[in-house]
Amino acid sequence: MQKLLSSVRRAVDHYHMISENDRIAVGVSGGKDSLTLLMALANLRRFYPVPFEVAAITLEMGYDGMDFSPVQDLCDGLGVEYIRIPTQIKQIIFDVRQEANPCSLCAKMRRGALHEAALAAGCHKVALGHHFDDAVETYLLSLFYEGRISCFKPVTWLDRRDITLIRPLLYTSEQDIRNFARRQALPVVHNPCPADGNTKRQEVKELLQSLEQSMPGVRERIFGAMQRYPLPGWEPDRTFRKR
Repeated sequence: MQKLLSSVRRAVDHYHMISENDRIAVGVSGGKDSLTLLMALANLRRFYPVPFEVAAITLEMGYDGMDFSPVQDLCDGLGVEYIRIPTQIKQIIFDVRQEANPCSLCAKMRRGALHEAALAAGCHKVALGHHFDDAVETYLLSLFYEGRISCFKPVTWLDRRDITLIRPLLYTSEQDIRNFARRQALPVVHNPCPADGNTKRQEVKELLQSLEQSMPGVRERIFGAMQRYPLPGWEPDRTFRKR
């Protein structure tokens, strides 16, 4: 927990992710990343210099066999409000539209539904579970498949909705998240989506794993280049001091 909170605190401070009296909605899919993020923010609020609240929101996609009751138990134990929103996203994408490449539309629909739910819950900040490896992979996906240098921002303000997206796991590796989830026995909910793991992102993930064998530390160097370039919104405030 201490290692996780240290990396999350550093990301939050470097990019000024949390302000006094924020009410932050954590998008909880049931995967290891979002559950780890929920645990981190729920514990961070206990000692962070400014007070803030945390709520957890799950969009129920419409897949059979996804039991979120253990996530409810986790939220009860953390003292976090848990909001579950039923949706028909699975039926629309796979049954009605029968999308051959469903990920883009699914992501768009999930974003819209999450933002609506967050605003309804009184949250103008939404915390997403994107981590260190996600950032590096997204950067390479944009470079390889779109021919541009781009990545999501650590902090993004959506002016049309007056919602700010934050990514507190930005300095936390996927391996550290995997280890944390195992040690804490987090109630991970299996995702039965037929497109899961069969994407361009998975190809880039495997490429990076291969490169890491011959060039250890390549992920860290790419991430450092993203901050030094810097990409818009990526230059960290390293002068931040604890209040």
